[in-house]
Amino acid sequence: MTVELKHLALTRALSVIDLETTGTDVRADRIVEIAVLTVFPGGKTAPFVRRVNPGRPIPPGASAVHGITDADVAGAPAFAAIAPDLFAALVGSDLAGFGIATFDVPLLVNEFARARLPFRVGGRAVLDALAVYRRHESRDLTAAVRFYLGTERTSAHAALADAGYALAVLDAQVGRYGLPPVPADLHAAVSQVDVGGAFRRDPGGAVVFGFGKYRGRPLAGVATEDPGYLRWVLGQSFLDDALALVRGALDATGAGAK
Repeated sequence: MTVELKHLALTRALSVIDLETTGTDVRADRIVEIAVLTVFPGGKTAPFVRRVNPGRPIPPGASAVHGITDADVAGAPAFAAIAPDLFAALVGSDLAGFGIATFDVPLLVNEFARARLPFRVGGRAVLDALAVYRRHESRDLTAAVRFYLGTERTSAHAALADAGYALAVLDAQVGRYGLPPVPADLHAAVSQVDVGGAFRRDPGGAVVFGFGKYRGRPLAGVATEDPGYLRWVLGQSFLDDALALVRGALDATGAGAK
């Protein structure tokens, strides 16, 4: 299968991810289905779709959203069993999807960590069609499909179908808004500082906290005033690009990650 991208200009593989899960807590919840649609320069694709036994009951509210029940995953492998193949499928690729920066990627990183595989976002372009959409339109995937593609979304919450919709929406956004077509350049244009949004830039361009007791305070200043807090941050489940910012701020002060 091949896809024709009208606006995105791929320089390496782009893996479009969609997860169905037990809930919305990226630290505590688990994957029940994962779909990855990897698109290579030239348009060839490689799908990866797996049901996963989360090792816990799927709440009825979650099943009502994605239609996957305990019975559906009773015979499915645990995430740790599919993790090596999935990890290999994502090697060297940029990442894309709808809402992935704040949900799919952090949850996937945590699942990989439990499987003892260090999945990193540093060095990858991470393209979140929802972030672009909210910047310009502020709607959900169903409305995005209607707005950008002129059609109705079918098979809602079928993971591979949603990954395909997310890719088509992202491709259309590049054309509509005149955004950079190369994923690395598009990532730089739409990401403030780090993929997960832990840090932001203030009007003067300084990197500031986007969370916690130092929300809005410059990272460099906190590194000087309270290096212990930054060392605490290094022990939390932030994405690796955010942790690299923290380590860099500590190193700049000579405090280091003691």
